[in-house]
Amino acid sequence: MRYLLPVLILVALLAMLMLRGYVHSEILADHRVRPPAPTHQVPEEILNGGPVIDARDKAAPKALSIPDRRLVLTFDDGPDPVWTPKVLDQLKQYDAHAVFFVTGTMTSRHPELVERMVREGHEVGLHTFNHPDLSYQSTARIDWELSQNQLALAGAAGIHTSLFRPPYSSFSDALDDKSWPVTQYIGSRGYITAFNNTDSEDWKRPGVDAIIKQATPKGTSGSIVLMHDSGGNRSQTVEALGRFLPQMKARGYRFTNLTEALDAPSAHTKVTGPELWKGKAFVSAVAFSENTTEVLVVGLAAIGVLVFARFGLMLVLSFAHARKVRRRGFSWGPAVTRPVSVLVPAYNERECIANTVRSLTASDHPIEVVVIDDGSTDGTADIVEAMLLPGVRVLRQPNSGKPAALNNGIRNARYDIVVMMDGDTVFEPSTVRELVQPFGDMRVGAVAGNAKVGNRDSLIGAWQHIEYVMGFNLDRRMYDLLGCMPTIPGAVGAFRRQALDRVGGMSEDTLAEDTDITMAIHRDGWRVVYAERARAWTEAPETVQQLWSQRYRWSYGTMQAIWKHRGALVERGPSGRFGRVGLPLVSLFMVLAPLLAPLIDVFLLYGLVFGPTQKTIAAWLGVLAIQLVCAAYAFRLDRERMLHLISLPLQQLLYRQLMYVVLLQSWITALTGGRLRWQKLRRTGAVEAPGVIPSPRRSSEDRRPVA
Repeated sequence: MRYLLPVLILVALLAMLMLRGYVHSEILADHRVRPPAPTHQVPEEILNGGPVIDARDKAAPKALSIPDRRLVLTFDDGPDPVWTPKVLDQLKQYDAHAVFFVTGTMTSRHPELVERMVREGHEVGLHTFNHPDLSYQSTARIDWELSQNQLALAGAAGIHTSLFRPPYSSFSDALDDKSWPVTQYIGSRGYITAFNNTDSEDWKRPGVDAIIKQATPKGTSGSIVLMHDSGGNRSQTVEALGRFLPQMKARGYRFTNLTEALDAPSAHTKVTGPELWKGKAFVSAVAFSENTTEVLVVGLAAIGVLVFARFGLMLVLSFAHARKVRRRGFSWGPAVTRPVSVLVPAYNERECIANTVRSLTASDHPIEVVVIDDGSTDGTADIVEAMLLPGVRVLRQPNSGKPAALNNGIRNARYDIVVMMDGDTVFEPSTVRELVQPFGDMRVGAVAGNAKVGNRDSLIGAWQHIEYVMGFNLDRRMYDLLGCMPTIPGAVGAFRRQALDRVGGMSEDTLAEDTDITMAIHRDGWRVVYAERARAWTEAPETVQQLWSQRYRWSYGTMQAIWKHRGALVERGPSGRFGRVGLPLVSLFMVLAPLLAPLIDVFLLYGLVFGPTQKTIAAWLGVLAIQLVCAAYAFRLDRERMLHLISLPLQQLLYRQLMYVVLLQSWITALTGGRLRWQKLRRTGAVEAPGVIPSPRRSSEDRRPVA
């Protein structure tokens, strides 16, 4: 289910967009209009007859006329949610009936209006589903247009109709050798085709007086009058009806349905059984698609505004943070020169542990190194002990998990400042010194370092490198100034031991113990800050499966931590300040917003295929440009080469989808009450820090340089 559900959601989303595009004439629409053709094949009695063509008998087609003093008002292209109700109100006020030739697209989107037409005694006819010029279409497409139009009509009003008007039609004498075969075929399918012989030309919006003049037949002649209740602003049509209806009634005219004027049986046939339920299901699906898509578009727009606002806030606050900590004479307080304890929890880290410990012994700050072997089975502890390095101790314990290993290290640490790192990470000589300087401010309880991807020479490594520099470190600058840093990275972080003791040490309640402890320290009233020069080089996952496992644990652990500390939302003091600023930011941008990430690409794909392609590409490039600016600024702050930003467009298309599936899996695990255990990633030990003496255990061919 964890693999199937994300795929099903994406397929359902794409299906909803396709259905919406279909009923908005963006998919399968054909807007070609054929120019006039010769009329040699059209019978004279048709060209010279009335506006109603009954071609159900192919051998003897008939042209029917409307009797004197009868007017059949017809309205095309609706129903429209704005103008159709106003037209119906005018007809109801003057007790007049009319014929509405509706399209399937509008009927399926506004079924309540068609139901009102039928309920108030008006007649409904087909005007095709997508409004194409049928002279361009095959008989299969014509059948499809008719059947889909009838399907929508059944779902909206529970009826079928035998009346039809072709799109782009005019008077019956305009039939030609291209449109006459279509009229014959329509007749063979059991339909009567209704043209008109009085065109109000209201679609031109010539003014109310002109509409009334053009809609008025000569003398007492009966007529079919063409008007429109959709397709644009129909205010002139509505106003004209308010004058036209009483004027013509005063002249003795009756406004009737078409079949009533012809003294024929009603065109409506009641639909029951499967056909009725199919129609209702189709209309319901359209309504669900419309409503869901509108909600998604609104949600995406809201998230988009928030994301852009966040980008702007990140840029401004990151600039302010860099300016603050880089100005001449800046200090956190008295220089911190006393020794600190560095804890290295390790489980089966034989490939990396030697590089990690060796990088620490090169530190220019006095330290003790405590390696906590968490029941390794690959000889990790033996490797460290065999190195015989001064100031390095090994603690062995049964396999109990990383939080237990860190708590064991805290209990055995000799100093009041504790630095924590991962067993696959290496420090530069200055990392510890830079990391502990903020503790010169006695209000600081924890410090986040600058974690960097060491193995960035692969595509997936480059993507994570961009994410670390832009998504993590730029964020930390912003969170530092806002006073709500959500996570001290496990790869490089430092804690005041007093702060750890006050919150009970590392908790085993969540899989994101680094996020959990950071939130707890915030709630206890300590400051948590970011030290940009405290660089650590970590080995990022090198395969999609490894990345999946890591991010699955991160996202699920973050959800656990947010839920655990939810009480901060209603508390007072430092806990409440963090709860009302930090928790909403983390929830919005790390848990909720990424779930909408696929919408960007689904709408992009839809726009490229069915929508305004150029505008879609321009919009996507605009968003990409904003992200590129933020990424370039983040790279500049971290003094990183811009070369890796070449892969940013591909990262946005592919990497985001992977993170979406991971996050959705985390949601499923959380909502179903599932449990997720620690997953051990395979390491190569290829990462080394600049300035550290290379390990003699690895050849230059195996080592992957990072600078």
